[in-house]
Amino acid sequence: MALIVQKYGGSSVADAVCIKRVASNISKYYDRGDQVIVVVSAMGDSTDSLISLAKELNEQPKAREMDMLLSTGEQVSIALLSMALDAMEKPVISLTGPQVGIITSNVHSKARIQEIDTERLQKELDKNNIVIVAGFQGKTEDDEITTLGRGGSDTTAVALAAALGADMCEIYTDVTGVFTTDPRVVPEAKK
Repeated sequence: MALIVQKYGGSSVADAVCIKRVASNISKYYDRGDQVIVVVSAMGDSTDSLISLAKELNEQPKAREMDMLLSTGEQVSIALLSMALDAMEKPVISLTGPQVGIITSNVHSKARIQEIDTERLQKELDKNNIVIVAGFQGKTEDDEITTLGRGGSDTTAVALAAALGADMCEIYTDVTGVFTTDPRVVPEAKK
């Protein structure tokens, strides 16, 4: 039995069909006896949509309020993925970054992980649950919601894997490798 941390990006959970596909993949690991923690991003382009909506209301929204808004995208993803796994009769729980004990610096929109209290995660794994975690987010010591900036879900997955001493951390992506920058944004990005 291995402890596996997986991360799925927004395009992997973009709609119900994609979410079911991800749930099926997770289920394979669980069925072979692995403990599984899954970190997910917000669905598809939902973060960009939320940013656009915020800018329609306020050209310069406060960073704190943007973190409150943007953290909801991952919460939608974790709830839906948990529902899909529950429909497959898998024991599962969804948790936000703050619920799993991700403590960050007090910098909104570009917070850094300071520590991770793994007690809650370990309790859920001991119950034989698949744990679905909202990537990209945490909280300050003063209980303020923070986000980790672009790529924050990857950071969350790697940090959780390190904190728990996971056997493997898998990052599922829709690009063909590691690039110098996002090839969807910068066409000249180098692999």
